[in-house]
Formats: sequence, C-alpha cells, structure tokens
Amino acid sequence: MTILIIGVIIAVIIGAGLAIYNGLVRRRLTAQEAFSTMDVYLKKRHDLIPNLVETVKGYAKHESETLEGVIKARNSAISATGDARIESENQLTQALGRLFALSEAYPQLKADTQFTGLQTQLTKVEDDIAQARKYYNGTVRQYNEKCMVVPSSIIAAMFHFEQMPYFEVSNNAERENVQVKF
Repeated sequence: MTILIIGVIIAVIIGAGLAIYNGLVRRRLTAQEAFSTMDVYLKKRHDLIPNLVETVKGYAKHESETLEGVIKARNSAISATGDARIESENQLTQALGRLFALSEAYPQLKADTQFTGLQTQLTKVEDDIAQARKYYNGTVRQYNEKCMVVPSSIIAAMFHFEQMPYFEVSNNAERENVQVKF
C-alpha cells in the first residue's frame, strides 16, 4: 500500500514537472514567434531606408555625413544578433530621426511626392514595429515570470531556461518619437 502511495506521489511530481516544462517551452516559443513577427517589420524598415536615402541625396548633397550615418546604422542593425540587435535598432531609429530633420532644411524635399510617400510608408512601419515590440515584450514578461516563480523556477534552472531580454530603448533621448513633419 505504501509503495502504491509513493508511486502515486512520484507520478504526480513527474506529471507536474512535465507540465511546468511544457509551459516554459510554450512561453519561450511564443516569445520567439513574437520576435520573428517584429523582425518582419524591421526588415521592411531596412528595405525602405535605401530608397529614402537615395531620394534625399538628390536634394541634400551636402549632408553626406547624415546619409552615411543612416546607411551605417541600417547595415549594423541588419547584421546584429542577440542583445546587440536591440541596441542597433535603437541607433537606427536615432539616425532616421536625423534624416527626417534634414527635410526641414530642404523645402523642395518636403514637397517631393516620392519622399513623402516613403515617409508615410516608414511611419506606418514604425507604428507596426511599436505594436510588435509591445507584443514581444508582453510575451517575454510572461516567459521571464514563469522562469522566476516557484516551482517553475526549479525546472527552468534544471533545464537551463534563460530569461530573455526586453526590446526597450536604452537611452532616454531615444524614447522620443521620430517627428515626421510636412
């Protein structure tokens, strides 16, 4: 009889451990899927930038430093991985802000339909990125929480479930939205 009770207790413990493990896996996969969704929007942004820079080049020939900075930030964001990816994307956002500030100095550029069309597309993509970041950070919060609370923290430690980073702005100046003005 005691062997049966011990067997049931062991089965319950193993079952609970498996349920916790599977919950951790599901939450990690959800967070990875959320990052992949955001990555699609980041790719769209990366694809729009060369067109935007080329359009600006025609009007702002003397602004090569700003234009080169945008391209450098874009290339850095494309090649970055892991936690460095978040910082690279933040630097790209800053560079785009400087690029849009150029349009204020060149009224003909602000009137160019190709430029305004690209700006509109980029603004939409930035909105999509913001929504995707919110979703990603929400799923990361749920996953990290599951990794930290008892008893799932024990299973997380046993199977090396590491906390995931939030996609957040690291510099207060970067927290300000890119101003797109016509």
